[in-house]
Amino acid sequence: MVTRAAIFAFLFLIAVSDATAQQKRQVVVGSKAFTESVLLGEIAAGLIRAGGTATNHRKQLGGTRILWNALVRGDIDLYPEYTGTISRELFAGKKFGDPAEMKLVLAGHGIGMTDPIGFNNTYAIAMKPERAQQLGVATISDLARHPSLRFGFSNEFMDRGDGWPALQKAYGLPHRNVRGLDHDLAYRAITGGDLDAVDAYSTDAEIAYYGLRLLKDDRAYFPAYDAVILYRLALEKAAPEAVRTLRRLEGTIDAAAMSALNRTVKIGGKTEASVAAAFLEERFSVAADSAAEAVSSRIAARTAEHLVLVGISLAAAILIALPLGIIAARKPRAGQLVLGLTGIAQTVPGLALLVFMIPVFGIGAKPAIAALFVYSLLPIVRNTHAGVVGISPSLAESATALGLSPAGRLLHIELPLALPSILAGIKTAAVINIGTATLGALIGAGGYGQPILTGIRLDDMALILEGAVPAALLALGAQAAFELAERGLLPRPLRSRRH
Repeated sequence: MVTRAAIFAFLFLIAVSDATAQQKRQVVVGSKAFTESVLLGEIAAGLIRAGGTATNHRKQLGGTRILWNALVRGDIDLYPEYTGTISRELFAGKKFGDPAEMKLVLAGHGIGMTDPIGFNNTYAIAMKPERAQQLGVATISDLARHPSLRFGFSNEFMDRGDGWPALQKAYGLPHRNVRGLDHDLAYRAITGGDLDAVDAYSTDAEIAYYGLRLLKDDRAYFPAYDAVILYRLALEKAAPEAVRTLRRLEGTIDAAAMSALNRTVKIGGKTEASVAAAFLEERFSVAADSAAEAVSSRIAARTAEHLVLVGISLAAAILIALPLGIIAARKPRAGQLVLGLTGIAQTVPGLALLVFMIPVFGIGAKPAIAALFVYSLLPIVRNTHAGVVGISPSLAESATALGLSPAGRLLHIELPLALPSILAGIKTAAVINIGTATLGALIGAGGYGQPILTGIRLDDMALILEGAVPAALLALGAQAAFELAERGLLPRPLRSRRH
């Protein structure tokens, strides 16, 4: 029974999430979780769309590996990347003699690469000029003389092949006070005096805005990071016009122009869509739709996405967790195993669990739903178990004396008596789901996490509240709805006893 229910639940989960996400065939553009990548994604999507091919831009999907794996799997069709990242991170340890060799290696994975867009966005180490002058630091090598300096690097830079571990080894840096944090937050931390040095992208708008100094890479550690577009070679047959259109971007944006575009978004407060549209009109005489979506429309769309994530995962969890909780109550040995496994699953950090689901379900709503399903199990299983076990033995004996079968006793005696505890578990799972579902935006699942992530990246409190406030209200609404459901579902004698 449990096995059939599990199979049904997962088929239901996949079918419904596919139905909500399916659209007519589009070219799917991906972008990483930083402004320049989103901008380049918007520019590429707008140019392809103007060429007559439908596009869907899945913004800020995470870091390099998530985007690369999504491209290889076919979850997305193209995304902006950098040659230095390809050589040092995606194919670490492989020496590329020239771009032609890089294209040949990529082709072996079914991936094509455009020629450079026109700018080199290399990594750099940035400091406040007054702090650098005070310490006599002008190069990265000079940092070795000040081992007590506080470093703050983007989380991806902390572990990638061309990031901190390799940089530390190349320059013999003895520093231990090194922390990982969001790239945009690092800039605010260094200007506030909480950090002494951060990693930077050379086209970041914040470098000039905050007046930071880039230290000279005196050992030429960082390679060139020429911006390119990676795309699936299958796209050349499926949408050849889209590939031809992409190549129009080659050599069209230099470093100064890219910095200006970034600055218009990060400092000027414009949206990536509007900035990309203005660029396309100026550079290619392409009219792109940049009309800002009304706040109410954005919230409505995010609410629908969030309800899909929470509703499907919670429904599937109820189908599985209820029988598991009953089995745990009826069979103590099996119960310990069930409670132990669901408890262990609950301890896995939410972001890690989302990433674990990507190889199975790809990016988008499905891995988020699967992760939320796992998180919903423990409260429902535990409360179902507690509700059934907590029934007075005398009541169970009376039911047996009346001639009720085990199934009849469960249906007419045990479940009604355990219902308050079961509903409390479902209510807890629902509230947890609503909050945790905001992480789904990191892998393209949408929901209330989308404006929160964008708001953090752009330092826009209004955008953060646009996601946080509706999420809080939805959680309160869910709690109130389950309170009403409990009053309606409980038998009158039990209701009067509880209230």
